[in-house]
Amino acid sequence: MANFKELLLPMLALCILYPLAYAVNEDLLFIKYHIHITNDMPPDFPPYIPALSLHCKSKDEDLGEKELSEHQDYTWNSSINDFRTTLYFCNARWEKKQRYFVAFKATRDEHRCRVYHNSCLWSVRGDGIYFSNNNSTWTNEYPW
Repeated sequence: MANFKELLLPMLALCILYPLAYAVNEDLLFIKYHIHITNDMPPDFPPYIPALSLHCKSKDEDLGEKELSEHQDYTWNSSINDFRTTLYFCNARWEKKQRYFVAFKATRDEHRCRVYHNSCLWSVRGDGIYFSNNNSTWTNEYPW
């Protein structure tokens, strides 16, 4: 039984410290990421229907609900936490369409969003929510 206890502490330490060591090695903990969400919905909004409604939050921070008019950009900054579990998700609503999407996930975005000034770029369009990490190539990652 002593062998199990002798192994438990080093294994536990490894499980806790490995993500931190990886992140520090890559300088990922010190980078500010910029998350941009732009309303690129069609300009023919019906009268009296609000523009794009967007509500974004993480486990610890509620960024509130925003109403974005045509081509308006909503931006916030975030860093990756010690355990690389930083996650922001949003609810986008327009007319009768609604979609939840992950706007920033540390393990997914820590490298792909470093390409263009540490920015994750999102464009909400008539057929879905598009992602770009270079502001020229866009992929529909969340169809309506």
